[in-house]
Amino acid sequence: MGKDGNGRSADARRAAWLETAHTLTEALPNILRYGGATVVIKFGGHAMGDADLARQFARDVVLLKQIGVSPVIVHGGGPQIGAMLERLKIQSEFVQGLRVTDRATVDVVEMVLAGRINKEIVTSIGQAGGRAVGISGKDGGLLTARKLHRTIRDPESQIEKVLDLGFVGEPERVNPAIIERLAGADLIPVIAPIGVGADGETFNINADTAAGAIAGALGAKRLLLLTDVAGVLDENGAVLPELSPGKAANLKAAGVVAGGMIPKVETCLEAVQSGVGAAVILDGRVPHAVLLELFTEHGAGTLIGSVG
Repeated sequence: MGKDGNGRSADARRAAWLETAHTLTEALPNILRYGGATVVIKFGGHAMGDADLARQFARDVVLLKQIGVSPVIVHGGGPQIGAMLERLKIQSEFVQGLRVTDRATVDVVEMVLAGRINKEIVTSIGQAGGRAVGISGKDGGLLTARKLHRTIRDPESQIEKVLDLGFVGEPERVNPAIIERLAGADLIPVIAPIGVGADGETFNINADTAAGAIAGALGAKRLLLLTDVAGVLDENGAVLPELSPGKAANLKAAGVVAGGMIPKVETCLEAVQSGVGAAVILDGRVPHAVLLELFTEHGAGTLIGSVG
């Protein structure tokens, strides 16, 4: 019996085809459920740094567009920003999972995010057969930002003090018109999370936070945050398939949800409260994580909000 280039027999090939057909049949109800829906995806972490995963992600985004889903990509770039700051010998630190951003740092952040990284993602989607347009929150008045204020409690005195994070911002207003026009023209928006202040200042916005605000403004059916862990973990290190607001508050108070996971969970909760169907923190290291989450019954991370 003949074999293909991978050494598989005709029976093995037939079994593989049947498995593929079974998978497609199983996915069909979920594909129909997302027809015409907007899905905002925060792309970052290992998934963006690994060339193979980045190519798979681009193909998956193109597939979503081809089957009638409207994907909107908001990307991070922390490791790339860190590498550039190190090359330029600019010191950088994190507080509560957010990068302290002085004037020199925000210039580098904008250059890396809105320049190199944004266009790399646009190019990858193009190579996968899609049509993408890269923008930042400055374009079309998409993201108007204000300075982010955070407080921290001194563990000894228990006195709260205000943290100055520099040019770190939070969305004050989202104008989704430019995204809607791009999506209506059969284009995939790829957004760098840079905002502009009332006086023209440039603000570095956490990519998760930006994605959540954009998802809320668009009334997205899903917000997907790709990260470098399997999802939100409980006290024993096990992945939580679902997370309620009460459980999230308890885990945060206990220090189980900490560091960079804090803004992710807060973003998901706020997005659901603003009308997003549900938000999911999922493992971007898993091949085709977005497709697994949307089109299979098993999902690929921690879901926050009601399934709709």
